[in-house]
Amino acid sequence: MVETPRDTLDRLTQARGTSLSALSRMLGRNVAYLQQYVRRGTPRVLPERDRRELAAFFGVEEAVLGGPASTAPVLVRVPYLALAASAGPGATAAEERVLRYEAFAPEALRAAGMAAADASIIDVRGESMAPGIRHGDRVLVDRAARTVSSTGDLFVIRVDDLLSLKRVRRAGDTLVIASDNPLYPTTERLLRDVAVIGRARMLLRDL
Repeated sequence: MVETPRDTLDRLTQARGTSLSALSRMLGRNVAYLQQYVRRGTPRVLPERDRRELAAFFGVEEAVLGGPASTAPVLVRVPYLALAASAGPGATAAEERVLRYEAFAPEALRAAGMAAADASIIDVRGESMAPGIRHGDRVLVDRAARTVSSTGDLFVIRVDDLLSLKRVRRAGDTLVIASDNPLYPTTERLLRDVAVIGRARMLLRDL
């Protein structure tokens, strides 16, 4: 049996663990909009704008949601947030709002071990992670990866409302927070006192 665009949308929604009502709100529609499309066939075809937004969200071609076949590569939109993670003493967390969206190939995100829905981009400020990560760089953050292991990794964290990019590892109920620059000290904080925002999966540097 051939899968219809309605079937595809229903399947993708369930696989992502979201809901048709949540997706309807994302599109700026009433909460029953996509439910009516999937269950009742109204509208008969998704408008181009809605189809494009949904295709970008799921990282699929518009054609599977009823759009025309395209020979262009499929890209997904990743939000570039008005936040800066300090690679220094710490930066006060600003309001989280989207400055713009940047296009990524789904294959690149999968190769980095993350899903498009969990990705965001933030700026780096300061020199505590130099020379590998410099002031003015950006990082692609995986907000679904918030578990810190004993071997550690590069994470964006919030401590006392200060946002930082650091190497973090777990030692019992404590997180050891370190910089790459030896001029900056290593600190320890109780696990409950640190909000792990996500793992930095990819360094983005403008040439």
